[in-house]
Amino acid sequence: MDATDYGPTAPQSRAEGDLADFAPRMVIPGDDYLNLNIWTPGLTGNAPVMVFIHGGSFTSGSGALSVYDGTHFARDGVVLVTINYRLGADGFLWFGDGTPNLGLLDQIAALTWVRDNIAGFGGNPDNVTVFGESAGAMSVCTLLAMPAAEGLFHRAIAQSGAAGNTISPETARIVANRLADVLGTAPTREAIAAVPMDRLIAAQEQLSQQAAAKPRAKVWGDVARTLLPFSPVVDGDVLPAPPLDRIRAGAGANIDLLVGSNSEEARLFLVPTGVGARINLPLLYLGAALRFGLPARGVRKYRANRPDATPGDVLAAIMTDSYYRIPALRLAEAHPGTYVYEFAWRSPACKGRLGASHVVELPFVFDNLDDPATATMLGLAPPQHLADLVHKAWIDFATTGDPGWPAYTSTNRISRHFASASGTTTDDRPTERRLWANR
Repeated sequence: MDATDYGPTAPQSRAEGDLADFAPRMVIPGDDYLNLNIWTPGLTGNAPVMVFIHGGSFTSGSGALSVYDGTHFARDGVVLVTINYRLGADGFLWFGDGTPNLGLLDQIAALTWVRDNIAGFGGNPDNVTVFGESAGAMSVCTLLAMPAAEGLFHRAIAQSGAAGNTISPETARIVANRLADVLGTAPTREAIAAVPMDRLIAAQEQLSQQAAAKPRAKVWGDVARTLLPFSPVVDGDVLPAPPLDRIRAGAGANIDLLVGSNSEEARLFLVPTGVGARINLPLLYLGAALRFGLPARGVRKYRANRPDATPGDVLAAIMTDSYYRIPALRLAEAHPGTYVYEFAWRSPACKGRLGASHVVELPFVFDNLDDPATATMLGLAPPQHLADLVHKAWIDFATTGDPGWPAYTSTNRISRHFASASGTTTDDRPTERRLWANR
């Protein structure tokens, strides 16, 4: 294979429906999909290395998306690596026997390859930053807690994903058995492995849709909380304990950490799909109480803080905090010296309603605002000065461990606010943060 071409991607469906323009996929057929891509400023030197783990709910995505093109990292003196890993059932299904968390072990294999070979591409194997977005960020936080990942990276960045999205062995077996039911096969690894890949992918999507439609803990276990049927399993060996527990106990204490979220993450799932426009007040209160554990007084506080917002807007704010912002702050509290950011630039897409949604920060991080694939999401004139600022902060952190603002503590609660006018904030939205004291 020509090494200037992208290799095959992990098996997955092609992007369809309302989100296809905002979260595109690259599907390249082939069996040799555990591959990686490298951009380098030169084959000699000792440049900092950044390894990116893609998102996609652990069921889609690849390192071949154009928004992840690392040309501008290489231009600025960084060796940039993107990787693939096994997805869906192929990477995360577990009946309780055999090796769990194959997708995570693929990530560790890629990091091991980087450690052993990146010097040949001008990179410093003793200065490796692993970073990821969404499921990739969840992967980063899980790697912090995995014994097999120790020593493979020195800094970590988690964008829009933290350390709370793992499932128990009991839940893993629930998912595995339900997948077997959908496929009409015996509930064993061997039976699932014999299913043609296109059937398996269709069944995975059906399972995910079922969990999202009725996320009941009695039926789905931990998936009722995470909405990710295929995700890292706390198996007791490969992943000894929940990542946040491990981090609180000191795992990854020697790793510099940068973590954050976007101000309006959930709008990606509510606005293009039209779901947010269909939310009314009774549904808002019921959904917040059942799905997010937020009492009625909490919903009233979110509404009072947004007097002109629609019920769908309020739900988006609650979802964003529950799934992204609060977990990021919990991670920062658990890992002393962590830097926190919030990306708040509002996209003009969907008549301005998409806002600072999930994935909007990615073209700014990679300084790829001119990528045609992002035009629908970013509009005609996204601010280059903001991309310069965000991209530089990521490079500064990867180079020195300091992105340019003070670390977060439970006393100062300082975070970097990236928007058209950027700056630092102190304890942003404290009344809402305190509503989640038990999370």
